Amino acid sequence: MESGGIDPAILERADAPASVATGTLYGVGMGPGDPEYLTLRALRVLERAPVLVHFCKRGKRGNARTIADAVVRDPAREMPLAYPYTTELHPEHPDYVSALAGFYDDAAAQLADHLGAGRDVAILSEGDPFFYGSFMHLWRRLKDRFPVEVVPGVTGMSGCWTRAGTPITWGDDVLTVLPATLSAEVLAERLRGTDAAVVMKLGRHLPKVRAALAAAGLLARAVYVERGTMAGERVVPLAEKADDDAPYFSMVLVPGEGRRP
Repeated sequence: MESGGIDPAILERADAPASVATGTLYGVGMGPGDPEYLTLRALRVLERAPVLVHFCKRGKRGNARTIADAVVRDPAREMPLAYPYTTELHPEHPDYVSALAGFYDDAAAQLADHLGAGRDVAILSEGDPFFYGSFMHLWRRLKDRFPVEVVPGVTGMSGCWTRAGTPITWGDDVLTVLPATLSAEVLAERLRGTDAAVVMKLGRHLPKVRAALAAAGLLARAVYVERGTMAGERVVPLAEKADDDAPYFSMVLVPGEGRRP
């Protein structure tokens, strides 16, 4: 089904008279991967929303949609939004910025049509919608025009440190969350100035992250978690990981060593 391709039958059933109030935009936190971590509120919204939106790479299903397999059994409600780029260009490349801006503008217009016709729209978001979520780009474009409800979800990093059995902060520890897309110099500087850290969005950046951790004197404490709470989960001390292969859904945890009465 192409982006925006809601089954006409669903639109017929969900169509509302022009006098009906507008639909509500939901940002639904889908949790870290295991559908058992979905909240009751998320389940209720997924069960009743006539339009279910998920972001994806062209030709593939998004991870948030995969999580929903446990509860969503009506493909007629689905509205996939395929990114024009994922890893093909650097996020700061002008072509990437321009294409993504147009993509979000177009997607917001499509959702506005549904919301304006009185149909609720639920955007499935990995982890929590307000934590590095693509949902935020549509929220920013639509929040002043339509009712919005954000359903918080368990973040990926919370799922990872739980599955790793690694308490992340103790006492007065300061936690720093870093995207691996930062430069090696900035990563090392930030790591030197914190007590505990989470480095997200690893992918091809793992060698740079490993070097930054070593420069900050934190390599021995670092834990590598791949696909936390998902099928194929892997947890290993980073120093014992021989290769530099890492999927996007992986992260490095550096637990704090603060007060322990």
